[in-house]
Amino acid sequence: MTIKIKRGLDIKLQGEAEKTVEEIKAKSYAIKPTDFIGVFPKLLIKEGDKVKAGSPLFFDKYRENIQFTAPVSGTITEIKRGAKRVLLEIKIEADEKNLHEEFGAANPNDLSRKEIIEKLLKSGVWPFIRQRPYSTIANPGNDPKAIFISAFDSSPLAADNDLIVHGYGEEFQLGLDTLKKLTSGTIHLNVKTDTSSKVFLNSKNVQINEFSGPHPSGNIGTQIHSLDPINKGEIVWYLYPQDVLTIGRLFKEGKLNPQRTIALTGSEVLRPKYFKTKLGAAIEPFLENNTSDEKKRIISGDVLTGTKIDNTGYIGFYDSQVTVIPEGDKHEFFGWLFPSPKKHSYYRTALSWLTPNKKYRLNTNLNGGERAFVVTGEFEKVFPFDIYPLQLIKAIMIDDIDAMENLGIYEVDEEDFALCEYIDPSKTEIQAIVRKGLDLMRKEMS
Repeated sequence: MTIKIKRGLDIKLQGEAEKTVEEIKAKSYAIKPTDFIGVFPKLLIKEGDKVKAGSPLFFDKYRENIQFTAPVSGTITEIKRGAKRVLLEIKIEADEKNLHEEFGAANPNDLSRKEIIEKLLKSGVWPFIRQRPYSTIANPGNDPKAIFISAFDSSPLAADNDLIVHGYGEEFQLGLDTLKKLTSGTIHLNVKTDTSSKVFLNSKNVQINEFSGPHPSGNIGTQIHSLDPINKGEIVWYLYPQDVLTIGRLFKEGKLNPQRTIALTGSEVLRPKYFKTKLGAAIEPFLENNTSDEKKRIISGDVLTGTKIDNTGYIGFYDSQVTVIPEGDKHEFFGWLFPSPKKHSYYRTALSWLTPNKKYRLNTNLNGGERAFVVTGEFEKVFPFDIYPLQLIKAIMIDDIDAMENLGIYEVDEEDFALCEYIDPSKTEIQAIVRKGLDLMRKEMS
């Protein structure tokens, strides 16, 4: 099946990663409980404890079978807490021993669904599998109507999944075979129309769908809406190619091997390229002698949906990209008055519409403050859902649950509104509003 997405917007930025991969062994790693929506962590370790790759670190207070494990072997150096003792990070100093908990290699085709789920839960691999609605970690007791895997990312400077999975066809297929035992429905493997990856195109036990068009064609939400929309009471699961590889390695090797290939991107990176590391790696060795002297913003993820971190921070659990762009802390006097070829604008207030293929060095400046909603009718031009985005946002703001249901809140996630936030002349934090609505629905409907 081939689907063309017509509504959306590609934001072309400087700093795309070169197609070269360098292996780096970071000294420090961290798991951040804040990466997991709806999880209330209960610790199983303390500072100074020795752990192996796959050793349990904490579990979800309300779903004790869902646990989170160490990505590497080493020593727990810090359990970092924030306001109201919220658990922020569990830091691990890696050792050279590379010890692993043993979970046993197995062919998923020879195991029952229950046995597969037990192995995924015990190893800490289960949190890679998330569900829509709400984008929370999937409930192992559910039978999803489908599983979606987005094999490409259309966000700015996104990592190339064709490069990441190259040479790992066996592990990827083993991961797909495992997922096939978890649903009675279809596994949708969604690829870009111009992909040449044999790993993706030769995959079995899946329905391969081709997508074309601007961002957000690579978003899971866009793909679900185009292929199998979610109605009230329905559940779909989703994950990404590197997650599938981790599942495949678990069954092939019998141990947790959360290898990650990370794209270091952005205009402030001197040598943008790919790094092979482990889940939750510290970004310091990636950035060392490899960024400009300008004041900069470091983002785990992409510029539209990523999380701000400092230069001693760690890569997010679900991220395969780190972006470094200039910090927007310099104000331009009457900057809005004079069109500039250096600025990008969805509206024709800059000259970017004359050079659609130009790549820009953009900073974090909002170019204005939050103001009353301006109804422009432009959201619908970058929002490829058969949903009224502005009406849904307003229903969330007034906590109108019935209206939220009728307007399609079960189909969306905050990342689906990232472009609306980018082009919004009112400078409203739309993604935060959408997450507030999803959390309310989850609380009321659970």
